[in-house]
Amino acid sequence: MILELNEVLLKGEPHTLSLIARTGQLACLAGGTPARRLRWLQAMQGFECVSNGFISIDGEPLTPRSLPVFRQLIAYAPQSLLPVGEVDVLPPPSVQDIFHLKANRERPISNGILSEEMRRIAGEHAADDPRTRLLAVAVLLNKPILLVDSPSVEALPYLMEQAAKGKAVVAATDAPAYQEAADSLAILIP
Repeated sequence: MILELNEVLLKGEPHTLSLIARTGQLACLAGGTPARRLRWLQAMQGFECVSNGFISIDGEPLTPRSLPVFRQLIAYAPQSLLPVGEVDVLPPPSVQDIFHLKANRERPISNGILSEEMRRIAGEHAADDPRTRLLAVAVLLNKPILLVDSPSVEALPYLMEQAAKGKAVVAATDAPAYQEAADSLAILIP
């Protein structure tokens, strides 16, 4: 599976961006501000309007018609959740929060499975970082493309393992460790 951004320009962005995320590889989106990197992750999910260029998965362009199929292929691990819309029942982030935001809501995950996955990501410190919970839930959705907003440096070996298991992983971060480990690197120009 290949997620490709080819000379994509978003409204308000000063420059185009090209990025390729392949199955079995880790891609890194660096540079700019965290808010700008988030916009690009949202564009990959069809939440931002593309002014120029194209976003595709396996050569199929992202269009309003293909959008539902795209979202079925992508798991997204946000840095945090805001308690708006469907996410207003429990204090964020909770497992239910993530599943309510996903395209396929039918896959239940028990707290035991979630806790085990969180320990694999961050060891015994797993409960301390909400990003670990969000990442664990996204990975447990078992989608071929994984987008991660501002992952911790401790999660790098885990994300590399996910890529080695056949996922196309995109990490949006300025952490030098991710930039060095990435198979593909795109840097947002100021």
